[in-house]
Amino acid sequence: MDFINKAKDFIDKHDEQVDQALDKAGDFAKTRFAGHDQQIDQAVDKAQEFTGQGDTTRPAAPRTTPPPPPA
Repeated sequence: MDFINKAKDFIDKHDEQVDQALDKAGDFAKTRFAGHDQQIDQAVDKAQEFTGQGDTTRPAAPRTTPPPPPA
């Protein structure tokens, strides 16, 4: 468990670098899995949310799903 706590501390202290690495991994995945760019972007964004305040290296993607109807 000590390793996990150290990893979490590292990620918290270096959020921007982690976000950049996730972006690079996403770009690489796009070259390997052409046609799945949207899914890869969603996965990268979700991973970046887990590492801190979300993606700090690019602007937020536009919302692709319509908002739910009013109740």
